[in-house]
Amino acid sequence: MDYPSDVRVKELDAVFAEMSAATYRALWDELPELTAREKILLSLVADVCEQTLGVPFEEHVTAALEHGVPVGDLRELVRFIAYDSGYPAARSALERLAGIERARGLDGAREEGHEVNADGTGTPLPAPMVRAVRGLDEPFAEYMALQSRMRGGMTRIGVRERAFATMTVDVLYQTLDESFRAHVTRALGAGATPEELRAVVRFSALFGLTRAWRALRVLDALLTETGSVYA
Repeated sequence: MDYPSDVRVKELDAVFAEMSAATYRALWDELPELTAREKILLSLVADVCEQTLGVPFEEHVTAALEHGVPVGDLRELVRFIAYDSGYPAARSALERLAGIERARGLDGAREEGHEVNADGTGTPLPAPMVRAVRGLDEPFAEYMALQSRMRGGMTRIGVRERAFATMTVDVLYQTLDESFRAHVTRALGAGATPEELRAVVRFSALFGLTRAWRALRVLDALLTETGSVYA
């Protein structure tokens, strides 16, 4: 495949371009456990979290469109991770995405979204998690319930993709305790294999090797604990 930044990076620095191309080969061509769509979505998750909204973001959006990913899916991805990345970071990404859409004659805002259940009650979060958070801080638990409830109707980004996206956020932010455990559990529940979970973390090394290294250690311990390590 044509790797992001091939031409532009060569113009900036030929040696760095060679390093970049080898890196992308290792984490795209040699990572068959993840689909091209999944790799692109996870790259966009990293862009939002790291606020790399210039050339990398544009190239990842371009790759998404070239692989047939609708802009509505990209918008839902940004909405989905907004509670983890923070709403200001997500808004910056949406503004950048809207600019790319306009330049290409697209209008993702017109694509069908989902119903936001902001005024409802309850939460799709697991009961033990809800109880644990309520024990820490009741208002924060209500806020968490709101955030999870507002995402309950999303359908463009599948459960597996959502789990992989939140795992990537955890790796980037090094939130490798309760949230990482919950997201790994969700991915396993969606049918992901241990090797696919390792591939998600391995892919995140593109955005920071040492963070991925630590996350792999935590993931291995979780898989061993759940008996999934050899599944």
